Amino acid sequence: MKGRTGMAIKQPVAVNTRLGEGLLYGAIGVLCFSFTLPATRVAVHDLDSTVAGLGRAVVAAVLAAIVLLVRRERLPARKHWLGLAIVAFGVILGFNLFSSIALQYVPASHGAVITGLLPAATAVMAVLRAGERPTPFFWVGVVVSVIAVLIFAVVEAGAPQAGDLLMLIAVLLGGLGYAEGGRIAREIGGWRVICWALLLAAPFLLVPVVLDMASHTFTVGPDAWLAFAYLSVVSVFLGFFAWYRGLALGGVARVGQLQLVQPVLTIFWAALLLGEPLKLQTLLASLLVIGSVALTQWAARKK
Repeated sequence: MKGRTGMAIKQPVAVNTRLGEGLLYGAIGVLCFSFTLPATRVAVHDLDSTVAGLGRAVVAAVLAAIVLLVRRERLPARKHWLGLAIVAFGVILGFNLFSSIALQYVPASHGAVITGLLPAATAVMAVLRAGERPTPFFWVGVVVSVIAVLIFAVVEAGAPQAGDLLMLIAVLLGGLGYAEGGRIAREIGGWRVICWALLLAAPFLLVPVVLDMASHTFTVGPDAWLAFAYLSVVSVFLGFFAWYRGLALGGVARVGQLQLVQPVLTIFWAALLLGEPLKLQTLLASLLVIGSVALTQWAARKK
């Protein structure tokens, strides 16, 4: 559409629609991921952390191969292979393995507090890897968000525990994988990113999983198998379809801030499904975290 001067008129509605769609897909991804730590906690009760952490990705890789074969997808362009390797290392190998080991020592609600730093990690990685340049107002919102999560940590978890360092490593690697995956998803689509990354990682995951299973005797109950199935199908596979699409549409830094709500959801699920304590001060602190999400989304629109 053109004005009287013949110059094109900007279409803010289209931009807002794209951002809104990105936030919607991002929210679906966050909902899927919010069950990950409670499900991992159940799985590692009967399964070794290697099997629970990496075995889920092996199963997801089989699903990815089926999808790619049915659709007769061609190999990604060579320029995307390094990025896909970073996604595989950060999201599939790093986050899954380190979080699974950590959850052998800390409750799911405690791990959820540390994952509250994922949005900040993702925003930083978006600058380093995705070439995004958020406004100064946005960074103010990120700082407030981090402070909110730290307060949340003090209220919910108290003193640091041994598993905190492992969860922190998982968060840093997860943020790297999210940012890189969001960058590539702009060009090839979010579902292709996770499918090809899973296939790329599968050969490196299969060996330690098989060796671990051969050296241990597992007595796995139905709850552990159900949790493992959720991790394989939703957490490592379908959830990323929505998540990477959201990052590609709305921007890695902006949509990534939705994960500030994830610890709150995770703690709620841990209380509901695992019987972990849900304290009044935790609920009050969670309001601060949710408020910080609104602040960062408002700040992201400021010029």
